[in-house]
Amino acid sequence: MYIVVYVTAKSTREANKIAEACVKEKLVACANVLTGMNSIFWWDGKINREKEVLVVMKSQKKLFKRIMATVKKNHSYIVPEIIALPIADGNLEYFNWIRQSTKVS
Repeated sequence: MYIVVYVTAKSTREANKIAEACVKEKLVACANVLTGMNSIFWWDGKINREKEVLVVMKSQKKLFKRIMATVKKNHSYIVPEIIALPIADGNLEYFNWIRQSTKVS
């Protein structure tokens, strides 16, 4: 099964560090770093507003635990957002590329 992994980060620098680590380790085939995101969220009993960066990564479900460990190692948040969504359908050639670009050991 193929997945899309969402991770929010505090800065472009941190997002790039996370994305590059996951790609370098062949945990994800591709990582997109999307800047200019405004986040509104509950933390420490109050509503917070922050500028954040979103990292969108494509991979295989069987690699998710390793992706999560790599993200946590490179992330500054106490409780980072690391979520995986299943890909219901798509281009088979793209899925083959994801499989060939990631390393399951």
